[in-house]
Amino acid sequence: MLLLGGTAEGRELAVRLRDLRDLRVVTSLAGRLEDSPLPPGELRSGGFGGVDGLAAWLRGCVPVLVVDATHPFAAQISTNALAASELTRAPLLRLRRPGWTANVDDRWLRVPSLAAAADLLPTVGRLPLLTTGRQDLSIFTTHPVCSLIDLVARCVEPPEPPLPARTTVLLARGPYTLAGERALLRELRIDVLVTKDSGGEATRPKLDAARELGVPVVMVDRPPSLAPVSVLSVDEADGWVRAQLAAR
Repeated sequence: MLLLGGTAEGRELAVRLRDLRDLRVVTSLAGRLEDSPLPPGELRSGGFGGVDGLAAWLRGCVPVLVVDATHPFAAQISTNALAASELTRAPLLRLRRPGWTANVDDRWLRVPSLAAAADLLPTVGRLPLLTTGRQDLSIFTTHPVCSLIDLVARCVEPPEPPLPARTTVLLARGPYTLAGERALLRELRIDVLVTKDSGGEATRPKLDAARELGVPVVMVDRPPSLAPVSVLSVDEADGWVRAQLAAR
């Protein structure tokens, strides 16, 4: 089974499947964050070379199952996985944790894309905290209006330079605490939070802190799952794999 990983759910699934007889699990990590725990079993690092490269790899391992447990916003990897599974007829499952749901007191402004978030941002606040990741930071730093206001970006790893003088980068890795997120928003006087609807508990405290402090949240909707079968939990993914094995 090829497990496209990089998430806590992917690692948990690898842990659950490691003792299954007659199943070789290969976890593919496009890149590894420093100090991130590795899943058990066989690991593969780096890309496949697009759809054709992934399809060629799958053909070399037939019979094969594919579980896409990448980040909810890893759209390109998921698109390639779908195309390669169709070319090779390898059963594909998308494991994607549920998105967040707003509470009654939350002040969320949902937008369909990061570009839409950048367009909306200057009308919502003047000192935003961006938690959308280093790879997408340029969408905000090069925006005609956003580039004129102070930006605070929190990233796990440093973004590529150069950055505008009015951009402050905070390097931090979750999981975060409610007390810590509350203190950060207060200390920096953040008046709007920008985030992706990634789901999960590790980074949810920022949303709870924003709600407590009355800080609006620009929430970027996740792309839809195009896989023929999608599940929201590791339990469901585990059951799907075992059912596929039993049917062979």
